[in-house]
Amino acid sequence: MVQNEDPVPVRDRVTGLTSGVLLLIAAAAWVSVVRSGLQGDDMMMTMPMPATVADALAFVVSWGIMMTAMMLPSALPMISLYGAMQRGSAGAARKGAPVALFTAVYLLLWAASGVPVYIAHTLLMTLAEPAFAYGIALILLAAGAFQLSPLKQMCLRGCRSPLGFLLGHWRAGRRGSLALGWSHAVYCLGCCWALMLVLVAAGAMGLPWVLLITAVVAAEKLLPSGEWFARAAGGALLLLGVTVALRPDLVMVLRGGHAM
Repeated sequence: MVQNEDPVPVRDRVTGLTSGVLLLIAAAAWVSVVRSGLQGDDMMMTMPMPATVADALAFVVSWGIMMTAMMLPSALPMISLYGAMQRGSAGAARKGAPVALFTAVYLLLWAASGVPVYIAHTLLMTLAEPAFAYGIALILLAAGAFQLSPLKQMCLRGCRSPLGFLLGHWRAGRRGSLALGWSHAVYCLGCCWALMLVLVAAGAMGLPWVLLITAVVAAEKLLPSGEWFARAAGGALLLLGVTVALRPDLVMVLRGGHAM
């Protein structure tokens, strides 16, 4: 619930400037991702085994950049609207966190999600054939099932309706604003974590898979029929998981010619 006064969205030059800066950040992240992809750099393929702390830190940084490129554009409506509401409200509501700090909550959570992803993939890489291929199939099936789950739809609704989320979760003050940013970032991550796991496990973070998953995430969050698009993606992942389970050799194709 909104405290003191209902925030009113205000479109002004600052809102446009905020959106422009965020787009520049996303563009810079995309330049880094595309450059690495074209150069054939793949953290998941080049990391030595056993993994080290330095490898983990390097991966988390790379993961954070990739997540910024993939997720920030679809989070832009929420972040820009938050900034407009801050400027359009008075009193205690104006004492909320600046947009830069609000955005940093997203970026930090996305980067931190690279830690469990790194651990999971490191464990996956220790599996021998054919257990490795069946592990990939299991991940695809789990991701497909999540795409069809009520939890996915709940998280997706929070991402697709920034204004509704803000009005329903608004809290005055800096701490309240940071809690709001954290809450929506968790919804955002909850909506997309399964797709990101598919990106790492099946696609090995290759550029084609990065582009494909980015397109799926954007379609789910921004298109009018995004909920149905999410279900369609879930069905496709289930079908792909079953296919890989029946034909383990297809893992080579999915991972760009690298089975392990």
